[in-house]
Amino acid sequence: MTDTSTPPSAESTEAEASPTAADETKKSESVASDSDLFRQSEIAADYVEGLLDILDYDGDIDELVSAGRPMVEVVGGRLQPLVGQRGATLEALQELTRLAIFRATGSPSRLLLDIGGYRAARRKELAAVARNAVEKVKEHGDPVRLEAMSAFERKCVHDVVNAIPGVQSESEGVEPNRRIVVRAAD
Repeated sequence: MTDTSTPPSAESTEAEASPTAADETKKSESVASDSDLFRQSEIAADYVEGLLDILDYDGDIDELVSAGRPMVEVVGGRLQPLVGQRGATLEALQELTRLAIFRATGSPSRLLLDIGGYRAARRKELAAVARNAVEKVKEHGDPVRLEAMSAFERKCVHDVVNAIPGVQSESEGVEPNRRIVVRAAD
């Protein structure tokens, strides 16, 4: 959201006289933001439903807002082709869905699309990969370079590594070959 208000002048005492008015404005902006996020998830759900109809796939679609981010989850049988190898098709569908949201709202979206529970399962796998890398770093002291990963996958690994004291992680390289390096903390 862009702030189009003018900065307060020395003569303006409205904000000073009523600090609760400023608090109420922030609360209403936050509510509007949540409704905007839910609207994005609704737009995404409609778009994904249209794709499923075109492809003749059956799936139940849940739209929600979680952690300040719109989400759409598709559940049902025979959805693996929509996930693709290592989630490549899912990532492409997510980008197309984000474009549909942008076209409808004029604003970019951080929509997270999940199909068949792939992201939840992949999160668990990546947590194990991250813990394994941390163990190697702590045991040998040498940095561990992981395989190239998508932005979603890197975020999952960073979250796990950052929660463990004595180690740190950073991304290196350029998409699509961007990877994480786990090393002992300085």
